[in-house]
Amino acid sequence: MKKPNEGFCLWLMGLSASGKTTLAGLLKEALGQRGLRVEVLDGEVIRATISKGLGFSRADRETHLRRLASVAKLLVGHQIIVVVAAICPFQHIRQEVRAAIGEFVEVYLNCPVEVCIRRDPKGHYAKALAGEIDNFTGISDPFEPPVRPDIVVRTGEESPQESLSRILKGLEALKRIPRSPPSGLWKKYRESAKTA
Repeated sequence: MKKPNEGFCLWLMGLSASGKTTLAGLLKEALGQRGLRVEVLDGEVIRATISKGLGFSRADRETHLRRLASVAKLLVGHQIIVVVAAICPFQHIRQEVRAAIGEFVEVYLNCPVEVCIRRDPKGHYAKALAGEIDNFTGISDPFEPPVRPDIVVRTGEESPQESLSRILKGLEALKRIPRSPPSGLWKKYRESAKTA
């Protein structure tokens, strides 16, 4: 089993509005409560900084994802759990970032495009359907469902808390995080982990 502060990348991928940013925040909080060091890399935030100036062509998307993977690998090397939230639409680039990072868990947020369109918190789908945005994943650009993700959550049917619980149980089953001790014992567990 991975030791409590041993790093790995938890890569959340799925369509826009499938719940990646919401789940990334919930995971940071839940894993932090277990005494684990966690950082979140949100694809949109990285686009505004490290990937500023890149467009949405296939080549630019791949460059953006490689940059995300590079930062994630650096943090993983410092024994941090890195939660990446990115659409990551192409199977070959998912395989590439998995190989580059090494310690990698792929989580597929399986949410029908119809549900994402109904949510559309930023109005992107409406603009893409009106032809105002080119190369929009799920509308005018393809999304290749993953072949063998490590964990699948159905965010169109589950609440964010249900999806969070499924991911945490999946990480426990994969022996990436310690199993949850009985309620109320997290403080004791964290204290013992610090002295181990």
